[in-house]
This record gives sequence, structure tokens and C-alpha cells, in this order.
Amino acid sequence: MEDKVSNDPVVAIVGVTGAVGAEFIATMDKRGFRVGKLKALASARSAGKTVSFRGQSVVIEELTERSFDGVDIALFSAGGGISRTYAPIAVKAGAVVVDNSSAFRMDPNVPLVIPEINASRIRDHKGIIANPNCAAITALVPLWPIHQKNRIKRVIISTYQAASGAGAAAMEELIESTRANLNGQVYTPKVMPHPYAFNLFNHNTAVDPETGYNDEETKVIKETRKIFEDESIAVGVTCVRVPVLRAHCEAITFECEKPISEDQVRAIMAQAPGVKVVDDRAKNYFPMPIDASGQDDVLVGRIRKDLSDASGHSISMFVAADQLLKGAALNAVQIAELLPQRVMA
Repeated sequence: MEDKVSNDPVVAIVGVTGAVGAEFIATMDKRGFRVGKLKALASARSAGKTVSFRGQSVVIEELTERSFDGVDIALFSAGGGISRTYAPIAVKAGAVVVDNSSAFRMDPNVPLVIPEINASRIRDHKGIIANPNCAAITALVPLWPIHQKNRIKRVIISTYQAASGAGAAAMEELIESTRANLNGQVYTPKVMPHPYAFNLFNHNTAVDPETGYNDEETKVIKETRKIFEDESIAVGVTCVRVPVLRAHCEAITFECEKPISEDQVRAIMAQAPGVKVVDDRAKNYFPMPIDASGQDDVLVGRIRKDLSDASGHSISMFVAADQLLKGAALNAVQIAELLPQRVMA
């Protein structure tokens, strides 16, 4: 046992007290990810507290420039500012960084990876690998196998994004504001820009005054083109925050170069890695966040012809995925599992 531990990688989690940080730990445990030592890193206010990992208490350390000495893999989920400051420090110390923020996604020297799509890009890393945006992952996992069979020319996406995408504080605000609303009390939003209970609103990222697109929408557009390695693909997207605790949903309509049928799409989805078909018209049972929560797969259903396209080139469907898992922690751990590190040999 001692020899095995000594040969396994030292893994650091930056942002261990956040919603994604907790899922990093749970996902590594569930998948049997080999860890010789876990370093739990967070802000000074969390230092000294503990997190549980495989039956042991791990003391949380304050994130500093010396935090990455001896670390082999660093999983980051503490926001873009922290990543921009500390990811290069981690790389200089010898770690490979898998970053869950938007800090490096569009850097041409940083691979942007969804393992089911472009795992081969992992070997191109220069110390940092970027985890894509959660809304992009949710759409692209099922779209990629279709794109391989019949190139997608254009895709229109409307998202229904849960509180989990904005972190643990947003999830708590949804619970508290809903409770207050039901009790007839006034609740002043602290995390979200608008009342969250029994409401939905434009995604809470900044809106570009020139284009009218919010930052989340711009990420989906740019990241789709980078991951698919296709700058010509047309992407239209509307991102909305909905009062759901966990798991994002998306309505997707895509247009292919050649005609495509519902049956062809169902057959492709049935074989697609990371996808589960939930498409029961008789029972009116399709992907829902309540079912996607805690699941690794992207749920896909409502597969049907786009009746606005008489050419037969377009299909509409509805998908759901756990933002904290495939949209964040699971995707990052899958990347880490594929790292060609000597410590993983």
C-alpha cells in the first residue's frame, strides 16, 4: 500500500470549498482516480478547516505561491482571476493545470478539451489545459458525433441554466429566496442581479452593448468553433438563468450539410459516448434537470424534425446535463485521467 501511494500523483484542488471543488473530490473518489496525496487549497478564511477524502480529513491550506511545490496535477475552480495569477505559478512548479475558468480557454496555446471529442489535444498542452464552458459542454457532447457523420453547418441553442452554474452561493440564494417568497417575505438578492424565486432572466454575465450578447453566449459561440476546429460553423445562442438548483437544460436545433432523419439521430445518440437517450413520446418523458442531477451522461430527447426547414436538413432536440459534473468536475477529472504523466504510469 505504501509503495502504491508513493507512486501516485500529488493532486491539488484550488477552490476546494466551492460547489465544483466538492464535486472534484466526489468524482475522483467515485472513479477511483489515483491520488498519492491531496492538497486542499482555498482562501485564507477557509484555511485550517477540513474536507473529507477517502475516509481521511484533509486540512485546507491557504493558496499561496508556494502551494504547488511537489504537486503533479492541479485542478482549478476558483474563478478567472485566481487562475490567471496562480496557474502559471503551478506550471512553473512542475504541475499540469486543468482549469475550470474562462481564463485560458481561447488562448491558442491552451487545449480546450472535452475528452469525448478531442482527447488527442491533451498531448499538446504546455502546462495548462482548459475545461470548456458548461453550456458548451452540454451541447457539444451530443452534437459532435452527429457532426462527424453529417457536418453541422448551423446550430441554434437556447439554455435553461441552473443556479449551480453560479456556484454554491447562488444555489443557497435560490433556496432562501424561495423560502422567503413562500412565507410572504421580501428577499433582497445578494448574488443574482434579479429576484430568483419563481423567475427567470438573462444570464447574469455582462451584456456587450454593441452585439447585445451576454458573455456566456459569446463563450459558447467561440468555444464551439475552437473545439470543433471549424470557424465557419454558424452558432446562435440565448442563455437564460432559471430557478433550478442543479443541472442545465438546452433546446438545440441544428442544420446539417446533408438531409438527416430522426431515426439517424437516434441511432447516432444511442452509440454516442457520454450520452443517454431519454425520449419517450408516449409518456411525455424527456430530459429533465431532476433526472440529470448527479448523472455523468448528457440526457438527450425530444428528437424531432425541425418543421421550419422543409429541406430535411435540420433536427431539434432537448438536452440536460449536470453542470457540476460533466459541465465542470467530471470533465476535468476525465482530462486528468488521460494525462500522459510519469506519475500516472
